[in-house]
Amino acid sequence: MGKRVLLFLLTNILVMTTIVIVWSIITSIFDIGPSYRANGGIDYPSLMIFSIIVGFTGSFISLAMSRWMAKTMMKVKVIDPDKAVNPQERAVYEKVERLSRAAGLTHTPEVGIYHSQEINAFATGPTKKRSLVAVSQGLLDNMDDDAVEGVIAHEVAHVSNGDMVTMTLLQGIINTFVVFLSRIAASIVSRMVRSELQWIVHFACIIIFQILFSILGSLVVSAYSRYREYHADRGGADLAGKDKMRHALESLKLHINRAEVEDHSNDAAIQTMKISNKSSFLNAFSSHPPLEQRIAKLEQR
Repeated sequence: MGKRVLLFLLTNILVMTTIVIVWSIITSIFDIGPSYRANGGIDYPSLMIFSIIVGFTGSFISLAMSRWMAKTMMKVKVIDPDKAVNPQERAVYEKVERLSRAAGLTHTPEVGIYHSQEINAFATGPTKKRSLVAVSQGLLDNMDDDAVEGVIAHEVAHVSNGDMVTMTLLQGIINTFVVFLSRIAASIVSRMVRSELQWIVHFACIIIFQILFSILGSLVVSAYSRYREYHADRGGADLAGKDKMRHALESLKLHINRAEVEDHSNDAAIQTMKISNKSSFLNAFSSHPPLEQRIAKLEQR
């Protein structure tokens, strides 16, 4: 259930890259160099201010786009409570509505279902009032009612905890260092080529280093996300009950184990569920802790 973080990180990288390209085009057309580059060197205080502005701008734009991006990329069908006649849709909406009230939210998030056989759910959105909780058709088809409620309670807890805003602030800090370090690295590399090639090399290196450093920065965001998952599990247990939250995690674990036994390694839906069968390296990029650890943590509360 890491789509929330994955979509945010992907959007952030795309937004940051777009800002760099647009800024470079503007400075080229109007012949205005960045204020941090002077006399062939770098004014580090000015570069840091520039990095903070660009970094947090990119992060907040990503947050503002998060709900729209999620609905577009995942093809989420938003449920209109006044027009929903499908019993399954009404049941999902009513669960989100009831759990949102229990969480103290003044507005029920948008509720949606996307047609995928993966067993998944996510919450996203720029604010608590403009949030989205979406579940996959595969989750509804493969989990019983109590497990579905546990999953939805977990996602509502993410909204209630304001996780996306906190993630945005953290991403803004990461972006600041990404912008800062990528320009220093690009400046060093560009000095190694002929003067007539320095501008294009500097521009290309900024984009390349910014993407590479953004990927490395995602290690920090993913580590924080794993910590927040434990918090959301506790929140889900408070909203739906500890038994339902534990049952949801155990049901997901059961489906993962079943998938591994069947060994459908080429099945995209099965691959999505294999969140506990990763190498240590890939675990560092995972937005969710292994289910065994989440269940153990929940049992300790």
